Amino acid sequence: MESLIQEMEKFDFSSDEKENIARAFEEMGFDKDDDSPDTDGNGQIDADEIGSFLALVNCKTAQYKIRQMLEESDLNKDGKISVFEFLTMYEKLNKNKYEKEFKKAVTAKAGIKSTQNSTISNEGTQHSYSEEETAAFSHWIYRSLKEDPDCKSKVQDLEGDELFARVNDGILLCKLINKSVPETIDERAINKKGLNIYRKQENLNLVLNSASSIGCSIVNIRAADIGEGKPHLVLGLLWQVIRIGLFSKIDLFRTPELAALLQEGEELEDLMNLSPDELLLRWMNYHLANSKTYQILKNGEKVKNFSGDIKDSIAYACLLEQIQPRDEETNDYALMPPISADTNAADDHARAEKILKQADRLGCREFVTPNDIVKGNSKLNMAFVANLFNTHPALNYDDIDQEIIEETREVKTFRNWMNSLGVSPRVNKFNRDLGDGLVLLQLYGHIQKDVVDWNKVNTPPYKSPGENMKKRENCQYAIKVGKQLGYKIIGIDGNNLYDGDEMATLAVVWQLMRGYTMKILERCSYDGKAATDPEIVNWVNDTLEKGGKDSKVRNFKDSSISTSRVVLDLIDSISPGSIDYAVVTAGESEEDKFSNAKYAVSMARKIGARVYALPEDLVEVKPKMVLTMFACLMGRGLDNVNTKEAAATQQES
Repeated sequence: MESLIQEMEKFDFSSDEKENIARAFEEMGFDKDDDSPDTDGNGQIDADEIGSFLALVNCKTAQYKIRQMLEESDLNKDGKISVFEFLTMYEKLNKNKYEKEFKKAVTAKAGIKSTQNSTISNEGTQHSYSEEETAAFSHWIYRSLKEDPDCKSKVQDLEGDELFARVNDGILLCKLINKSVPETIDERAINKKGLNIYRKQENLNLVLNSASSIGCSIVNIRAADIGEGKPHLVLGLLWQVIRIGLFSKIDLFRTPELAALLQEGEELEDLMNLSPDELLLRWMNYHLANSKTYQILKNGEKVKNFSGDIKDSIAYACLLEQIQPRDEETNDYALMPPISADTNAADDHARAEKILKQADRLGCREFVTPNDIVKGNSKLNMAFVANLFNTHPALNYDDIDQEIIEETREVKTFRNWMNSLGVSPRVNKFNRDLGDGLVLLQLYGHIQKDVVDWNKVNTPPYKSPGENMKKRENCQYAIKVGKQLGYKIIGIDGNNLYDGDEMATLAVVWQLMRGYTMKILERCSYDGKAATDPEIVNWVNDTLEKGGKDSKVRNFKDSSISTSRVVLDLIDSISPGSIDYAVVTAGESEEDKFSNAKYAVSMARKIGARVYALPEDLVEVKPKMVLTMFACLMGRGLDNVNTKEAAATQQES
């Protein structure tokens, strides 16, 4: 998928086309799913496999024409269609009269609903979405929020397209974000009454900026899109929020028992470097290795994906038998009768229904229907397995002689910031996932367009020998680009990044985050130049004075920032009347300071500032994050001024 995303950047595809292509590739299961056209699992479509793919297009003439174009797209004439050649073919098909047939084939393979279940954008683009995902996410929201006093009525009878109407005031989404990452949003910041258009807009600002802060990619999603209930965007956001919550426990620090999954010759570091979905598969295979039924029926074959390998439900039947709860003292099964790995059924669909009834006994019948299992919906099946893990991990491991260190707050903040910009691959492990330079180079592109010459970048899959050298070259190029932009990268070279030097990597990422933040100010300023640190401080104090506030700040290390009063006053100066001072304290105790900081962060996001700083950063007066807080608020304040001036000019004319 990484190479697909990189190659798509070379084409002028719309965001919706990119989304559908990526989803189709995922569902076709390249390198994963034996039922896909890529039957030999080499990541390419050869001559025989092309026939399988064309069989998806229900038009004899179109098949002939498309076959012709496939041959033309085989640029290196090796009889195989690479990712780039496939996209070239798609681009051509998109421009001719067979576009409709081709898109139907891709859509059918990916399980995407269209026609009557699609929306049309302002540009006339058709956006498709999944009925299965709509149902699965609706049920998860109901289960998660049915006891919440603010959501009880909103989640009743939450079925079908009703989901898109009920999220449009932002309350359900705010609550769901807090379910996934507790305490992200201060409840005092949520508008719950008197929900006019303006107050709904504020809630949706809070939703998107808070989602961004926990690592959701909200590129090309506006508050208005959620308010209008655009299905593909709502579902995309919901999946990210739900996924983050489901994966939060699949981590060695939170679940040390995962050490039981260590294989021969491995150390904890190897396990820590696995992504959550990789850990889920290993957990599943760990239990299947202990299942005699699975070993007999499947000859010990490992599950490699959440699509093709689970379609017959045999792995699920055996997994449920292994993870069912036992009495701690007697080791007897807690459920009577106990769950057995009974795989006898008329067909795959019947077997899927059978295992879901058993999952229901475990309180885990979530996300999938029998159809979703039989079709191999990878997204929903992964969610199903993640929920099983969170509820019944069935792991026991006490022999941990190495301290498991949680990632620092700084690393988490930077990781979430990078993921919010939609980098690929997603950053799960800070040092590991930045070690080939690709993510850093993508970030530069968000700061200054065309600053990276992608012809100079080595992209995966990296071929051996020379894989390590190609990654080092990318890292060296990332340092070079940073210096071209004038960033303070001193005593650091690409080898530091490749070797996973955390301090050096943090220093480089901070320069990128600072550059990104300053770029926001450039877009808002009158002269197109980024403000200096003293200029930001001066703007803060001038705005406070104009807002009739007594508070001031000397610099980003000012100890008075620890109470967050100055931040709250600044927010109220930018958006008069937004702060409820009845809930603001003097900030004399640590508890009061944190309460103010939590409220300040949420209110900053509510008025439209994309803030990544955490309440702890304000309480502890961390200069770097304080800078980003004030800079983001300055950008929001300048936006307000520019909007008012534009409106006044229009009125005069």
